[in-house]
Amino acid sequence: MSDPSLTLQPIGFIRTPKQVKFQTPHQPTESVPESSVLELLPDCHYEEALSDLAGFSRIWLVWWFHRNSPWRPMVLPPRGPSQRRGVFATRSPHRPNPIGITPVQLLGIQGRVLTLGPCDLMDGTPVFDIKPYIAAYDSFPEETNGWIDEVDALHAGPPTFSVTLSDHAVVQAEWLWTHWQIDFRPRLIELLSRDPSPHRTRRITRREPDGFMIGCGAWRAIFSVSEKAITILRLEAAYPLRFLNDPHKTGHMPDRAAQLAYHAQWPQEEIRRPTQQG
Repeated sequence: MSDPSLTLQPIGFIRTPKQVKFQTPHQPTESVPESSVLELLPDCHYEEALSDLAGFSRIWLVWWFHRNSPWRPMVLPPRGPSQRRGVFATRSPHRPNPIGITPVQLLGIQGRVLTLGPCDLMDGTPVFDIKPYIAAYDSFPEETNGWIDEVDALHAGPPTFSVTLSDHAVVQAEWLWTHWQIDFRPRLIELLSRDPSPHRTRRITRREPDGFMIGCGAWRAIFSVSEKAITILRLEAAYPLRFLNDPHKTGHMPDRAAQLAYHAQWPQEEIRRPTQQG
């Protein structure tokens, strides 16, 4: 019997502003200008391996879900109703072998650095392989898509809920953008306008006495629901001060400086926070 183990080595790593999962859309839209970089490793002859790739406008990336473990046979997709599905019928990162594939625009090549269009990979994602996207072979637009067709049909209509920010939340959001260039409002509104009900994958939970809370990467939004109207009451830093000031926890903490400044700006928000980062 042959050895069942396999050895894979990354050929490079993605460099992108996306530091947390909330910033990565489930399917990136190319209507919004964005670029990422794939840096291939040096001294591996990868410059030669990239010969002739510049003529392709799109490539496949084969990569590793480096921020997910362990795998689950049944998962809760972020889109659609709160219903678990078999992991092999989804693109969940919680897989037996957490390998991902993504078609992405190829915008340019210089040496061993590839400039890419919008993608759904986080910063530091290991990439195992690059393959050219060939439209005649890789596109089958008429094929059925199982349960995803049903979800897409629901999402094709107008948003179910209206979303507005309270005056306090507007001040907080503008402060984050003005001082730190952090703005998660578009993604926040996109998620809540479809379905604000509690959902583990979408990181929506009940939050008494206000109503509900949604995790937005390194931040949170507290909101209330009245019929089909959602009000964002306030924004919060996801990490409490004791975490932000702990030297053993700061190595991979996104937006740490911004969160420290937020706590200084709105110190009263700290007393409303649950004990765990969500």
